[in-house]
Amino acid sequence: MKVKINRIAAKALKKMMDVEEAEGKMFRVYVTSIHGDHAHYDLMLDTPTENDEVVKTDKDIDFILDKNDENLDGVWIQYFQVPKEEWVITNPSKGSHHHHH
Repeated sequence: MKVKINRIAAKALKKMMDVEEAEGKMFRVYVTSIHGDHAHYDLMLDTPTENDEVVKTDKDIDFILDKNDENLDGVWIQYFQVPKEEWVITNPSKGSHHHHH
């Protein structure tokens, strides 16, 4: 499974990893809801289980993905600071171009 992340997002997530509670945890990408042909995603700190795959990215951050959830394969995590601060998590391989607010 694959995850892509932009540079600003990686930086923001690394900063979040610096807190005490994050000790030994990784970010899990999960589906919050599915609307017709596209899903909405979110992130949380978690530890992997045997149903998960740990996916490495080129930005030195590992993500936990439920290996039975095909919506997660190819997810793209972006963080923007302009025009406003927002996380946009989409999955281009699933034909979704909707912003997640």
